[in-house]
Amino acid sequence: MSIFTHVTVGTNDLHKARIFYDNVLGALGQKRIADLEENGSIWGEDAPSFFVLKPANGAPASVGNGVTISFEAPSRAAIDAFHAVALACGGTDEGAPGVRGWAPDAYAAYARDLDGNKLAAYCFKPA
Repeated sequence: MSIFTHVTVGTNDLHKARIFYDNVLGALGQKRIADLEENGSIWGEDAPSFFVLKPANGAPASVGNGVTISFEAPSRAAIDAFHAVALACGGTDEGAPGVRGWAPDAYAAYARDLDGNKLAAYCFKPA
């Protein structure tokens, strides 16, 4: 059983966020599975897992300090692609692809999306 039903981040530009996440999550084998009219979109494989929404209270979206959303990647190559695509789509580097010493076979990359949300992709398979 999973600990989460889904994760949500806010956006101030839904059109740009859709393009960003279609490309970045596409590098990890995820796809957009639903649009909530002009309020947001949902990505996942078989079930809704990741939501990007305009804040329901109408206030601007903001970033949580210390918050990172980490996605499971099928391979180290997918992590390399995730990072490269994130930067090519206007994201910023928060940690180049490479081995992370805190767990056996941990390989990851970090980037920020267009709204400043910190993202990571991890693979725990050996090289």
